[in-house]
Amino acid sequence: MQTPSRPFPLARTVVCTVLLPGLLLAQSSPRVLDTLTVYGESENDSIIQNPFPEAVEDNRIFSGKRATVIDLDALPKVQANNYRQALALTPGLLYSEETTPLVSLGFRGIGTPDRAQFLQILKDGIPIHSDPFGYPEAYYMPPLDVVDRLEFIRGGAALMFGAQPAGALNYVTHMPVTDRPFTFRTQNIFGTDDFYSNYTSFSGTSGSTGYYGYFNHRESNGFREANSRYSLDGGLFKLVQSFSKSTRLVLSLDVYEEKHREPGGLSLPDFRSNPRKTTRFNDHFALSRYAVAADLQHNIQPGTDLSLKVWFAHLTRQSWRQQTVDKNAALFGALPKGDEASTNVIQDQRFQSVGFEPRLRHDWEGLGASNTLSAGFQLYGLRSPRSDREGQSATALEGLLEGSRFYNSEDSMRRVFYGSAFAENKFSWGDFSLTPGFRFEGIRQSVSSQKWSTTAGVLTATDVTKIDYQPLVGLGAAYELPRQQQVYANISQSYRPTIFSQSIVAAPGMTASDASPNIGWNYELGVRGRPLPWLTYDTSLFLVDLDNRFGVSKDNKLTSVGRSINYGWDASAQVDLIGVLAARTGRDLNASCGNLNLYGSLTLLEAGLHGGPSNGGTPMYAPTYLLRTGLIYGFRKAKVSMLGTLMGKHNAQDNSDPAFEIPSFVTWDLTAEIPVHPRVSVMAGINNLFDRKYFSRVTPLGVDPSYGRNVYAGLSFQF
Repeated sequence: MQTPSRPFPLARTVVCTVLLPGLLLAQSSPRVLDTLTVYGESENDSIIQNPFPEAVEDNRIFSGKRATVIDLDALPKVQANNYRQALALTPGLLYSEETTPLVSLGFRGIGTPDRAQFLQILKDGIPIHSDPFGYPEAYYMPPLDVVDRLEFIRGGAALMFGAQPAGALNYVTHMPVTDRPFTFRTQNIFGTDDFYSNYTSFSGTSGSTGYYGYFNHRESNGFREANSRYSLDGGLFKLVQSFSKSTRLVLSLDVYEEKHREPGGLSLPDFRSNPRKTTRFNDHFALSRYAVAADLQHNIQPGTDLSLKVWFAHLTRQSWRQQTVDKNAALFGALPKGDEASTNVIQDQRFQSVGFEPRLRHDWEGLGASNTLSAGFQLYGLRSPRSDREGQSATALEGLLEGSRFYNSEDSMRRVFYGSAFAENKFSWGDFSLTPGFRFEGIRQSVSSQKWSTTAGVLTATDVTKIDYQPLVGLGAAYELPRQQQVYANISQSYRPTIFSQSIVAAPGMTASDASPNIGWNYELGVRGRPLPWLTYDTSLFLVDLDNRFGVSKDNKLTSVGRSINYGWDASAQVDLIGVLAARTGRDLNASCGNLNLYGSLTLLEAGLHGGPSNGGTPMYAPTYLLRTGLIYGFRKAKVSMLGTLMGKHNAQDNSDPAFEIPSFVTWDLTAEIPVHPRVSVMAGINNLFDRKYFSRVTPLGVDPSYGRNVYAGLSFQF
């Protein structure tokens, strides 16, 4: 294993800056963080929750971890799942914008952001990837209207949710209202390019039974000249049955269907002259997901809680795309031509998964400390058939397995069985706490396939099984400072098994290698707090060391591209300018004038590849800086925000191919939500206010342009 080829100048430069706020403000006052946490908040509530989770919540331990609560109530209602706005207050998370409604998130240059492949994505603590191990792409993300808050736990999730190297993002959805038997809300938004969005929900509690449901529809013609229309529908019904003060059952049913067109990538000259241009006129995609889940929560005794989660999900992913003319080249805006223009590639993948996870939390005394133990295990099974066929026209919906001319068609059956056991214990001695953790991963992946060779004209069968075991460890520490501040540190291992296409059966046109899983270490040291009523901050130094980083070699082989060492500085802060003025004048101005928050979230990143074919290069999607800043004004229930995103230059390939370079860009969004009646609110916004021409995603098909200036407006009504 090689060592870094250069010292860490950035770390030396900012180490004092990271620790300075806590040291300057270390004066006598109560020495605990603000622990206000609202469990099961309904959408009718508008309490802005503490951005720092408690040391222990339910059966989860956050002490000694870099964790952030993203409460969307702090902003005007986010429309069209605009993550550029939703992540305004969160440093490090990179949103890779694309033409389609799918979501791509990356973090600290750890890997491709496509469908959040290196993040553990959960909904109410349950994984929602297509398959977290063999095909870790999160095609489905909950609509932000249904989300109470997002919990982002960095550093391999510190072994609490899983072992993904970029951490965990948990969507916590709304719970039923508890103070009335029925409430209703509907929201209708209209915007540029025939955009329309409807969100309608109902909720209530009667006796010991509560319920919450919603329906969401969103559609648009898209901003490209042709073939960029999308439409999606989703719904949820959640039932909460309380059997006693110590026991309740939460049942949920999820339905989601989405279709979109894919207008293709652009060459750089085409992007500069007309970012609305279409290069693919027949490509389209469809997704459906149906899921049921049950969560039994039981308080065995004071300080001892048990939860049992069971879930089943069926997800179907289908695509119809014209294939590239040269599978080994980046085609950047090229149209299909020749004989291949009269064919397409039809891909159908189905994921049927079932999971079971019990967790126990127990408070105990011993070793001179007050302790909390959190432990559990997870069992997960997947059955996933896949077919890749060659269609005999540009718009074919069915294709050939045998007899395909240009495409190595294939039928396969993929299976996964996964088991993990995990435990953490928080030891507390006064203001100091130490939390060691352990996780054991066991994964069995198998693929049986039949593949047609266009060159040999024969059908060949393959049956491959791969089994991996991996123990993981982590250690977190925290020390409470005066004035509601805290120093925290964390060291955690991370683990990512080779996915189906990397070590078992490669995607058509690629070659798999029996590469080892990705093993990493995550280091974090920071300080955070709310030392003054008008100031909140969180800042840290980090280093991510990943071995066996996967990539594509020059001969189109999926293999390790070396070791990735990424390090830098994260910082976020909010200053209430009206609160500052109130503190200076001694007057309660917030009650009469509201809050005006100046915020900033910054990540400075140094990232490099060591060893392998890209030695000395820079990992993909690792911008040198990512800054989000702006102003958020709130008065009672009215909110207005000016949100800015400033992204540094980076590359969409590990080999730093200049054709995949993403230039730096700046964009601003102006949004508002203003009540005009106790039951009616107006929502409006201008996204990309200054109509900047930019892109943040490049694929082998070319540049995926970002949306220019677009506007929306609508009404929300509730009773």
